[in-house]
Amino acid sequence: MTFDQMLESVRYEGAYPTRERAADAVHHVLAALGRRLTGDERVDLARCLPVEAALTLTAQIPDGHPLTGWGFVKELAARTGATPATARWDTGAVLAVVTRLAGPDLLTRILRRLPDGYALLFGRAELRRHQPAA
Repeated sequence: MTFDQMLESVRYEGAYPTRERAADAVHHVLAALGRRLTGDERVDLARCLPVEAALTLTAQIPDGHPLTGWGFVKELAARTGATPATARWDTGAVLAVVTRLAGPDLLTRILRRLPDGYALLFGRAELRRHQPAA
């Protein structure tokens, strides 16, 4: 997929009126994800993305402070000046396309690396993580 095709896919997913609005969402969401994702999953995801999108993801320095999925949305809203509802919408539109590009195996690895709450952002059911018996 080219970057232009990615923008058109995000524009469709998010029902954005312009390509520029879709591009803003892509850059904001991928930058936020780049601050959260580390390790091989980050590298492998970057390989799945068009070059422009991969550069946005990998240009970010990962933040060691873990955020839940809702925390991710709230931080994105604060950084962009959007409402939490708009940030959630943007996240869903962008990550729906990222999900298709990454494929199910890589997405599963990514979700294992991230704290609770991200599966829903990627359009997957949020399953409870196994808690060992005390």
